[in-house]
Amino acid sequence: MEKENKTSETVRLAIELLRRIPTSRSVSAQELCVQLENAGIKRDIRNIQKQLKMLCQYFDVDCNSDSKPYSYRRGTQTPSFSIPMLNEQDALLLSLAEQHLKNLLPSNLMTSMRGFFEQARAKLDPLAEFKSHTNSSRAREWLGKVRVVSETQSLIPPPIKQGILEPVSNALYFNRWLDVSYKNAAGERKRHDVMPLGLAQQGPRLYLVCRFKGYTNERSLAVHRISSVSTSTLSFDRPKNFKLKEYDADGRFGFGHGKKVHLSFTIDKKAGQHLLESALSKDQIAEELNSGFRINATVVDTGHLRWWLRGFGDKVWDVVGVEL
Repeated sequence: MEKENKTSETVRLAIELLRRIPTSRSVSAQELCVQLENAGIKRDIRNIQKQLKMLCQYFDVDCNSDSKPYSYRRGTQTPSFSIPMLNEQDALLLSLAEQHLKNLLPSNLMTSMRGFFEQARAKLDPLAEFKSHTNSSRAREWLGKVRVVSETQSLIPPPIKQGILEPVSNALYFNRWLDVSYKNAAGERKRHDVMPLGLAQQGPRLYLVCRFKGYTNERSLAVHRISSVSTSTLSFDRPKNFKLKEYDADGRFGFGHGKKVHLSFTIDKKAGQHLLESALSKDQIAEELNSGFRINATVVDTGHLRWWLRGFGDKVWDVVGVEL
């Protein structure tokens, strides 16, 4: 029985390694060791190297031994652990999911999904073998027919330093403390031990919601302002009273503090027509006047709300906010 269990573990490790060795680039044994550990599979580096040597012998895995550390890359003939019978619609959904979830899924899960995403891209490749098939062609065209459009001025996403997002998302996934070096909006550099609680994509920016060690309130750190980060071996119990959905509903991402107000204002008819279709709140009441619409709604008082109102200029007047 012990021998059977050992064989099973060896096979499992080989499969997990094959899933993580890419075809598009080379990866070191140390990188694979870290990926496995992030996925909850702890193996020493010598065990990993031994398995990689075996994979190079029996599978289409190439080892670059020209320089140390050695690096490994899958060949095109290696089993890709792909999704059986992936059709055009499946490939389309996976491609869209990759675009919109790449910063919001834990890095270890994105790594596990890499083979599926590569298969989806290959299926939709305009140079694919069966590009003349109508269904394949239409599915490829669909990626150019759909788009998420911003309501505000489009901005280029700020670059996130290499090596930051993966440990941040992994620490969030496994509830581990982070040692973060961060530059705030004023340009001041500070170092903190933080408890990661959530990731949120707001327009082009990605934010880490966390608690500083020794505090019970939450803060949002812009991920692109993190200059260095290291994951602690210490874990924490996630606060039961924290809900990312409620944090968002309280307007914390809009520079608010959860205070609700009864807002009333008059807006020009042409400028305010969209509010009859997309209300500010469920209790919104819109009264039509000769000069425009009188809007009454219960909303969270945030900086974004004030900027939004000011953006209408003289098209909005008689603004009254009563704190509840």
